[in-house]
Amino acid sequence: MTRVFIALLTMVLFQASPSPDPVAALTARLDLEKYKATIKGLTQFGDRRQGTDRSRAAVDWIEAQLKSYGCTNTERIKYEYTGQQIRPAGVRAPAANRGAAPGNAAPRPAPQTASGGGRLRGERAATGVNVNPALQPDAKLRELDAQPDTPGPREEVYCTKIGTTHPGEMYIVGAHMDGHGYGEAANDDGSGTALVMELARVFSSPDVQTDRSIRFILWNNEETGLNGSKAYVDQRQALQGMESPPGSGKYPEPKWLGMIQHDMMLFDHGAPRADGTVSKEQRPEADVNVEFQLNSKFAAQAQALAWVFEAANEKYATDYPASVSSHMTNTDSDSFQDLVASISLREAERGTQIGNGWDPQWHQPTDVYATYNDKDFRLGLNAAQTTLAALAQLAGATLKK
Repeated sequence: MTRVFIALLTMVLFQASPSPDPVAALTARLDLEKYKATIKGLTQFGDRRQGTDRSRAAVDWIEAQLKSYGCTNTERIKYEYTGQQIRPAGVRAPAANRGAAPGNAAPRPAPQTASGGGRLRGERAATGVNVNPALQPDAKLRELDAQPDTPGPREEVYCTKIGTTHPGEMYIVGAHMDGHGYGEAANDDGSGTALVMELARVFSSPDVQTDRSIRFILWNNEETGLNGSKAYVDQRQALQGMESPPGSGKYPEPKWLGMIQHDMMLFDHGAPRADGTVSKEQRPEADVNVEFQLNSKFAAQAQALAWVFEAANEKYATDYPASVSSHMTNTDSDSFQDLVASISLREAERGTQIGNGWDPQWHQPTDVYATYNDKDFRLGLNAAQTTLAALAQLAGATLKK
């Protein structure tokens, strides 16, 4: 009897331990200080307005960073943009592009209905786009942001984690690197760009493999009407799933399984007060907003994808919950929403909250790194945890032994 007991005890003590959860292990590789440092690195290029030298320098820097992470198969989408975001002196901008600066038109009144659908509630504050560089009090930043954009060629960079068993299927993970408003575009959209770059860093580690491919892309020209993401769709949609050369097992444009956009991740301080001001403190109910568009052709699939992200947040995010809403709008996922399941992650609902005055830094000179505190940055990190955990499950991520 004693021998049997000892044998059983030995089996229990020395049997192979359960394999660690690769999703938890990957999520743990995200780090607040690394995330902050990547945002800070992006702000060295000011607002990164498309069509300027500072924007082109930022694209080069992003590409160099991706390569340093091991995501070395970088490529660029090239296209032409013939418009001009900031007009020369004396040329009046369209009414929709005027901000609240002295000498400009009055700010646009708060909308009566939310863009993308939804019903507005609560206090509302007027929003607008600052087009007056004199409102930037930092002389060095004002000089950095001074060069106006010019029409001409544009570029945006991406890299791809190639799937091992299903390389011809892919999730697209994006954020826009261009900004607006004569600040540093730290939140809009340095926070989303840094998030996507951090995901590329983690997934590009040599001990990480995925069954399906993941593409990390940093859009340009979002602020002018989603021109960069539209150019990608125009150039790449018809190439999906085509093996090139035939029999090579290589798919330059794998079949799209889903598109996940990240746009403004940091500032969830609540609704405006009656006087239009917003609290300087993060609200206790701060959360990660996961949005799909109810009226899109892939609404059912997008909603299902959104709930995958909510479940991933519930299990793997450290501090903030996720909430799902149905009025995704005004960001690069719009370019994909009628082609594939598409969602966006944000600091707040785009139509009913951000567009209603919840973020006073939106397109303003105050959108600089120093405006935000560690709680704000941690909210962005939790969005990164949410996306990484969901993608790791969807793409079949494992760790090599």
